[in-house]
Amino acid sequence: MVMRKILTVISALFISGIISGQQAYDCLLKAKALNSSGKTDNAIDILSAELQKNQDSRLLIERAEAYVIKGDYSNAVADYNAANSISHESAEYGLAKVYAMKGDAATSLYHLEMNLKSPFKKSEKDIMLDPAFSKIENRPEWRQFWKNDWFSVFDKSIAEIEYYLSAAKNEEAASVLSELKNNYPGSESVSYAGALLNLSAGKYGEAVKSLSDLLTLNPDNEKYLRTLAKAQTGASNPAGASVTYSKLISMEIPDADLLLLRAECYKRTGETSRAISDIAEYLSYYPENKIALSLAGKMEAASGNNLKALEYFSENLKLHPNDPECYIDRANSYFLSKSWEWAIKDYSMSLDLAPGNSDVWLNKGIALVNTGKIDDACHDFKQSSALGNKKATDYISRYCIK
Repeated sequence: MVMRKILTVISALFISGIISGQQAYDCLLKAKALNSSGKTDNAIDILSAELQKNQDSRLLIERAEAYVIKGDYSNAVADYNAANSISHESAEYGLAKVYAMKGDAATSLYHLEMNLKSPFKKSEKDIMLDPAFSKIENRPEWRQFWKNDWFSVFDKSIAEIEYYLSAAKNEEAASVLSELKNNYPGSESVSYAGALLNLSAGKYGEAVKSLSDLLTLNPDNEKYLRTLAKAQTGASNPAGASVTYSKLISMEIPDADLLLLRAECYKRTGETSRAISDIAEYLSYYPENKIALSLAGKMEAASGNNLKALEYFSENLKLHPNDPECYIDRANSYFLSKSWEWAIKDYSMSLDLAPGNSDVWLNKGIALVNTGKIDDACHDFKQSSALGNKKATDYISRYCIK
C-alpha cells in the first residue's frame, strides 16, 4: 500500500512536470510570435505570468529580448543574469548584445568572450552580421578582440564550405572538403559537411545515410535533424521527414515553422487531418501568415470542406490584397466548386497583378467556356498557349477552330 502511494505521487509529479514544460514551451512560442510582430508588451505580460509558475531560463531570455526591443536595457540585463543563474552561460550572448547597444565595449566583449568559451558559442558569421554590435564594431577594443583566434582553422573551413554551398558554388565547397578530409579523417564535422554537399548536389540518399550515422552517435543534435528532414524530403520520403520533424518538435525547439514543415509532409502523405491540426496550431501563433493561410485553405479543400477553404483564402486576401497567389488560391477553390463567375473574377484580378501565368489564363478560359463565353475563352486559351502552356492547344482545337 505504501509503495503504491509512493508510485502514485511520483507519477503525479512526473505528469505535472510534463504539463509545466509544455505550458512553458507554448508560452515561449507565443512570446516569440508577439516579439516578431512588435507586440512586446503582450509578450512581456504572458512571459511574466508564466514565470510566476515556472522559472525557465528560456522564458527569461525571451522576456529579455522583448525588453531589448523596447529599449529597456536594465530589465533586459536583469533577465539575462537570471537566466544565467538557472542555465550557466546560456545568456552571455544576450548580455554581450545589450552592452554593445549601450556603447559599453569592454563589458560587451567580456560577455562575448564568455559566450565563445561556452557550449552556447555563436558562429563568427552570426556575430559579424548581428546589428547589435554596430555601435562598437569600429572601436579599438573590437578590433583588438578579433586578433585572438576565437575560431580554429577547422571551424573557418567548415564555415567556408557552408558559405560556398549557400552560394551554389559546389565545386569550391568540394575542394575545401577534400582538404579537410585529408587533414581531419573521421571528424564528425567533416562528415556533416559532406552530407551538406550531397544534399546540395541532390544526392539525397547519400546525405540521409551520413546524417543517420551521425545521429546514431548524437541523436538530439538539432542541426543534424533539420538537415536530415530536408534530405528525406528531397528523397521523396515525406513520411520519414514528418517523423524527424516530430522529433524536433518533441525536443521543444522554439520554432513554430517546424509545424508548417511537418504539415507539408503530412499533406504529401495524405494525412490531411494531421496537416490541418499542425497548420491550425501554427496560425494560433501567426494568424496573418500568408503561407499558412494558403496551406490551411488547400488542406481544407482536400478534405472536402470547400466553405472552410474559402474562409481561409478570403482572409488571406484581406491581409494581402495585392498578392496574385492569394487570388489564385481562392479562384481555384471557386473553380473546384464550379462557381464559374466568382472564379473568373479572381483569376482576372490575379492576371491584373501578374499577367504571365499561363495556368491562370487556361483556367480562366475553362471557366469562361462553362459560362458560355466562348470568344473570351479562346482569347485566354491563346494567351496561355503563347506563354508556353501545351495544354491550351487542346482547348484551342476544341473550341476555337471553326
